[in-house]
This record gives sequence, structure tokens and C-alpha cells, in this order.
Amino acid sequence: MFYKKMLTAVTAILFGSLLFAQSPKLTDADIAHIGVTANQIDINYAEVARKNSTNTEVVKFANLMSTDHKAVIDQAVALVTKLGVTPTDNEISKSLMKSADAKIKEMSKLKGDAFNKAYLENEVAYHQAVISTVKETLIPTAQNRELKDFLGALVAPLESHLEHAQMALAQIK
Repeated sequence: MFYKKMLTAVTAILFGSLLFAQSPKLTDADIAHIGVTANQIDINYAEVARKNSTNTEVVKFANLMSTDHKAVIDQAVALVTKLGVTPTDNEISKSLMKSADAKIKEMSKLKGDAFNKAYLENEVAYHQAVISTVKETLIPTAQNRELKDFLGALVAPLESHLEHAQMALAQIK
């Protein structure tokens, strides 16, 4: 329990501090790239889970994450194309990807229930951090109304993913 709370706090602090430190400078193009990056990260986590887990619930959850986050990326690409916004790679998206790559290497070393638990704890922490960041930083910083609305519409599915991850984690413990 302590580990889970610590992981959640560290992930939220890392994700949040990266964005809050630079949020006044974020453009809609930066926000679009951060959003795509955040979704790609969860797809990458899901790929690791599908390779490393034999737990039916974990694999099912990973498949859902992959499908849902790919759909969000497709919707985001359609929106930025419509708006004529070209997502720009930035220090935040680079840092998020670097942290995710390190987390993937760490999780890939685990097997069985240790992996399942680490994956689901990471999913809980990651979704908590993303939800907070979308609500508190990305939506308020976005300039375009359609981008704000798009980000706002993502909150409910992200909260659903969080609840699903929490339920799956409870079954592992």
C-alpha cells in the first residue's frame, strides 16, 4: 500500500511538475504533441503488458488501453489537421517519453504477479497524473475552443480507465 501511494505521488509530481513548470509557455501545438505523446506512452505500456503477462484481466486491460488510446490519437490527428495545427515536439513530450522508456525497462524485468502488480500500479498512477494535468494545465492553457473541448471530453474515459485499473489491481493483491 505504501509503495502504491509513493508511486502515485512520484508519478503525479513528475508529470505535473514538468507541465506546471512550462505551462505558461505551452502553445496549442505543444499541447497537441504532449497529448499524442501521453497516449502513445500508454500504448507502449500496454504492449509490454501483452508480452509479459499471462493474467487474463491484465491482458484484457492492456488491449483496452491500446485500442482506446490509439483511437484518441486518431481523433487528435483529425482535429489538429482540421485546425491546421502541427504538433511540435517539445521538452515536456521528450521528458515524458524518456521517463516512460525507463519505466518500461524497469517493468520488463519483472515476471508473473510482480509484473502484473507493477503494471497496474503504474497505470493507476499514470492515469491519475494525466487526468490532473489535463484538467489543471492543458485545458486552461489551450487557446483553441475545439482543442479545449476535445481535452475536456477525454476526462471521463480517462477516469473510467483509472477505475478499471484500480479494480484489476485489487484482484492481483
